Amino acid sequence: MRVLDQLEPKRVFSFFEDLCAIPHGSGNTKAISDYCVKFAHDRGLEVHQDSLNNVVIVKPATPGYEAAPTVIVQGHLDMVAEKTPESTINFLTDGLELMVDGDFVRAKGTTLGGDDGIAVAMALAVLDSDDLAHPRLECLFTVDEEAGMGGAVGFDASILKGKRLLNIDSEEEGILTVSCAGGAHAAAHIEMHANECALDSAEIRISGLKGGHSGAEIDKGRANATITLGRVLQALVDELEVRIVSAEGGLKDNAIPNAARAVIALEDGKLPRAQAICEELQETLRKEYAAADPDVTITFTPGTVAGKALSLMDTKKVCCFLNLYPNGIESMSMDIPGLVQTSCNLGIFKVGETGLAGSGSVRSSVASRKQLLIRRIRLLTESLGGTLCVTGEYPAWEYRRESHLRDVMCEVYKSQYGKDMKVEAIHAGLECGLFCGKIPGLDAVSFGPNLYDIHTTAERMSISSVQRVYAYLCEVLKALKD
Repeated sequence: MRVLDQLEPKRVFSFFEDLCAIPHGSGNTKAISDYCVKFAHDRGLEVHQDSLNNVVIVKPATPGYEAAPTVIVQGHLDMVAEKTPESTINFLTDGLELMVDGDFVRAKGTTLGGDDGIAVAMALAVLDSDDLAHPRLECLFTVDEEAGMGGAVGFDASILKGKRLLNIDSEEEGILTVSCAGGAHAAAHIEMHANECALDSAEIRISGLKGGHSGAEIDKGRANATITLGRVLQALVDELEVRIVSAEGGLKDNAIPNAARAVIALEDGKLPRAQAICEELQETLRKEYAAADPDVTITFTPGTVAGKALSLMDTKKVCCFLNLYPNGIESMSMDIPGLVQTSCNLGIFKVGETGLAGSGSVRSSVASRKQLLIRRIRLLTESLGGTLCVTGEYPAWEYRRESHLRDVMCEVYKSQYGKDMKVEAIHAGLECGLFCGKIPGLDAVSFGPNLYDIHTTAERMSISSVQRVYAYLCEVLKALKD
């Protein structure tokens, strides 16, 4: 039984429900890709499907728009597949169970996949319509965006003729995104070896921090638990010459660590002073972070005999790495007030018997500044005798000072709603950056309807916002006549 048939616009919600009935978590996109291909064949439209399951559907210009530049309408086919503990859904074989809840569409016990099924549904509705005015359209549906943008990375853009890109992968109506950061993962490894140690041990824990997304919330001034731990360890080494037994902090590259811990070895008589140093630092840090992270807590707990510990020299290397690692905001944009241009987050860190491993997320909207930051991390790591491996690199989408597409989008929005559209940039990644790297001179924007709690089982999509944004999309296509 269909759930969304009574919702307007009918085409958009009908296609969205079709898509939701097809399993399409990241890495499982063949079926939904084939659905799009069949859609095109059924309507006699030109279609291309590559080996990754990316799909391009082409629709000729309507009368009067033959001379207008081609427009690319883009979204991604895959969704983040998460479910509640109670849900029995099999994401490999089962479709989603949709519900209408007031102004929202939800999925029972799972993510909804509005990010980014609604983009595909809107594009299919435009392709299916015979009463909309528009230039030649190239509707591009990529795969595995949620798993490192693999579809966009591997896509051969040479088949596209368009130089104007409408990316429908933003989650807040009324905001036009015009730039995003590029990024990379930088994984450092420094070989070290623990030696037998008869000294007493103590555990140090950093807790009470807010953490957050290393892109969207890097500007909040919150403490990084791992970097904070490094500060504590350095203070202890400076005065008491302690040795590190183990240390760890953070779970993901793209998350600001909210907790970290270390086990240290030191002489029994120095335990009280070590605890006092931790208490003094806690007071200092609570003053420093009174606005951003007021609950920072340092807990000192004496233990038993250490057994094994790093040498004092290797301990100093760990402290050097943590205290000199470029973390947080490096620079702000000169073009867009309030936008972080370049940042780094030490997301995952561990010290054990074989050495130090630290993985950071490097972001910048300027390619040269991203490379400069990677170079600094490499120099630090290599100066300490280690190696750096850089993976998952993706380009920035740099702000265009002149953009005909942006101007048209803003004019249409003002005409349609009587208020100005917000033009913003984000310190995170979008596929637009990859396409700008593949298509010289590409003029791109990103927008979308209101989606809430994406990537969680509380995800919901505003019906009224979808109505407005689809109407807006149609008006924009109509306005792109030159």
